[in-house]
Amino acid sequence: MAVCIAVIAKENYPLYIRSVPTQNELKFHYTVHTSLDVVEEKISAVGKSIGDQRELYLGLLYPTEDYKVYGYVTNSKVKFVIVVDSSNTSLRDNEIRSMFRKLHNSFTDVMCNPFHNPGDPIQSKTFDGIVSGMMVQTA
Repeated sequence: MAVCIAVIAKENYPLYIRSVPTQNELKFHYTVHTSLDVVEEKISAVGKSIGDQRELYLGLLYPTEDYKVYGYVTNSKVKFVIVVDSSNTSLRDNEIRSMFRKLHNSFTDVMCNPFHNPGDPIQSKTFDGIVSGMMVQTA
């Protein structure tokens, strides 16, 4: 399961970041921020292809010693970043894809709320609950 989940706006400012454990929150902010360079690189590489058949799932952005960072971009250029623990070898690529799909569907529900202003930080309890379900449970 994920140790950090972030939603980054088109203009590269965070709309939502949640991490477990909370004492490493600054480290995860840094990890998510540095992953945006890789996301931009992958988006521009896909844009140059002939068919321009855009895959929303970007896959593994980069591994670190402790974590693996995965990326996903919506059609509106909102970026999702999921950081998982490197020691979790049982997590497959299709499970990461389904986590992103679930996150994207929940994000769409937040954006469809008439009381939410696009560009504002996400403060939905439903969205927070779905993200909590994807996070590592600490005992």
